[in-house]
Amino acid sequence: MLTTHLSEFPTLTTERLVLRQARPSDAAAVFALRSDPLVMQHVNRPLAEGVEDAIALIERITIAVAANDAVQWAVTEKGHDTFIGLIGFWRMEKEHHKAELGYTLARDHWGKGITSEAIAAVLHFGFNTYGFHRVEAITRPANVGSIRALLKNGFVQEGHFKENIFWNGVFHDSLCFGKLAG
Repeated sequence: MLTTHLSEFPTLTTERLVLRQARPSDAAAVFALRSDPLVMQHVNRPLAEGVEDAIALIERITIAVAANDAVQWAVTEKGHDTFIGLIGFWRMEKEHHKAELGYTLARDHWGKGITSEAIAAVLHFGFNTYGFHRVEAITRPANVGSIRALLKNGFVQEGHFKENIFWNGVFHDSLCFGKLAG
């Protein structure tokens, strides 16, 4: 079985980004992200209704990281410690050496390659530090930006599941992408 214990939370840096631990001081920015209908249109989670929803999410992330069940980073730009998104691994199946990658980014940062850059950093961590053999990502067919970022990072579309998610009274298709170590 894969061991994913972190003695301390890893901060990752890229050319333009710092990926760090989410903190309570991020709550207002997390609320802005999670209450934006356009950001959340492809995420099967309810819109945040208040900053307390954001605080609860940060607490759930902190608990999951402490339990070694997930690792989620706050996305910030170098030189600015302002939260602009979340990225990380969840649904980790340690016995199978794999995890699911998930991410969201504030709308005013779309189209700048930030998601792709953050994906590259967390994939490097997942394959080289955690030792994942496989990382999966699931998105909706209409989420063109997400699909583009996954393909740019070497993911391969492995499946198209018809109407497999029932959310807000509507059935949605899902695309499954995978990437293997190496």
